[in-house]
Amino acid sequence: MAAFCGRQKRNMAKLYFKFGAMGSSKTAQALITKFNYEERNMKVLLLKPAIDDRDGSDIVRSRIGLQQDALAVGQDEDLYRLYTERYPDRSVIIVDECQFLTPAQVDQLSDIVIRRNVPVLCFGLATDFTTHLFPGSKRLFEIAESISEIKSVCTCGAKATVNARLDDRGKIVTEGSQICIGGNDRYVAMCRRCWLRLRAEQAEEGGKV
Repeated sequence: MAAFCGRQKRNMAKLYFKFGAMGSSKTAQALITKFNYEERNMKVLLLKPAIDDRDGSDIVRSRIGLQQDALAVGQDEDLYRLYTERYPDRSVIIVDECQFLTPAQVDQLSDIVIRRNVPVLCFGLATDFTTHLFPGSKRLFEIAESISEIKSVCTCGAKATVNARLDDRGKIVTEGSQICIGGNDRYVAMCRRCWLRLRAEQAEEGGKV
């Protein structure tokens, strides 16, 4: 009986949260993961929040050129109902830019894991440009069964942890809406030490911090 329970436990699906700073190849890893599952003849449902429309509403594209069609979901979409009513044949769910999900949607993904025994892998940012957690990421930290960091490096060589937002002059921005869609022209990953140093330098120059 104990051995049987052990096998059951190993086969239980999990909610995964794989997070990292800008430029840590999160999207590339999401697409590679999708490819690996499909190589094993498993059907994958690739989702992305509709608010992220940088590459089109139904495309997930990485900085290194990998891309796949995806299903864009609005913040009012019930992801559990979406899966059970339209995609019950999919054996894996992968979510890119998961920080833009609502906490309720994260709970719905967890329901899919628990009630349908379907693994869900979420890739995204943990914190915004002010170093505060996104609501969706916060919920993932609270309930995900597996949490891992995808590391990236600051220009100084230290681990990058801050997603610094830049204005049109290349200055660090610390005020504004939490969500501002952009790529390398708008964000740069850096360590907290460098971020604080640049903020202090801007303050000395009379810039608004």
